[in-house]
Amino acid sequence: MTKSVAVLGTGIMGAGMARSLLRAGLDVAVWNRSADKARPLGEEGARVADTPAEAVAGADVVLTVLFDADSTAEVVRGLDLAGAVWVQSGTVGLEGTERLVELAGSTPFVDAPVLGTRKPAEEGKLTVLAAGPREVRDRVAPVFEAIGSRTVWAGERPGDGHRLKLAANSWVLSITAATAQAVALTRGLGLAPEAFLDVIAGGPTDSGYAQAKGRAMIAGDFTPSFGIGGAVKDADLIMEAMRAAGTDDRLMRALHEQYRVAADHRGAEDMAAVVRAFGT
Repeated sequence: MTKSVAVLGTGIMGAGMARSLLRAGLDVAVWNRSADKARPLGEEGARVADTPAEAVAGADVVLTVLFDADSTAEVVRGLDLAGAVWVQSGTVGLEGTERLVELAGSTPFVDAPVLGTRKPAEEGKLTVLAAGPREVRDRVAPVFEAIGSRTVWAGERPGDGHRLKLAANSWVLSITAATAQAVALTRGLGLAPEAFLDVIAGGPTDSGYAQAKGRAMIAGDFTPSFGIGGAVKDADLIMEAMRAAGTDDRLMRALHEQYRVAADHRGAEDMAAVVRAFGT
């Protein structure tokens, strides 16, 4: 029975997931390259490790929530994961997932990216998109139940979780940029930008995400929940997947450019800062 979890990577998502695991009563060890991002979790009951090897020692599940495939491979390579299940939740793309599966070797590997941002991560309300061997599902269930309100098993083939994640993120990137375009246009035409959000409110084209990101754009509050650097990275991964699938990537290329331009403006902000690329 899973009792101990090592969380490697305590950025926006990893820290929230670690807190959810602690609330569920699991023994949690955490590590982050920047120790100051892991240290506050020690005050909440986690064991803060100085090295990845120290964090994973004796863990039933090792949960990686790192930025990309390269950083994940760098951290995990050479670790002794004997007896553990590796749950990989960072968004690393399809080719990146293949590389990490190879790195896992005989260690059971579950491809488990998540849908959600800072608040759902903190509240244990993420959606887990999982793919991996049936025989380890009971072992990872306590982890998924702690961090998420829903687990969708896409299959047993590692990578299928990511296939769903990239499709879902293509929608998230699209709806956020479309909201930015409409907010900027409303303002540019001399109206209060709130008017756009009021018009769609409660109708078939409304969404909670559009409202939340739209309000943040209008207020100029770009406190990171889903970092804009991550949006640029994910757009790259989505384009790679689209080319591999033989689908047209012209829209995603345009979205990628808008997020890239906005990221170049200020750096570490929320993806809602894409509104800057529309001239406002």
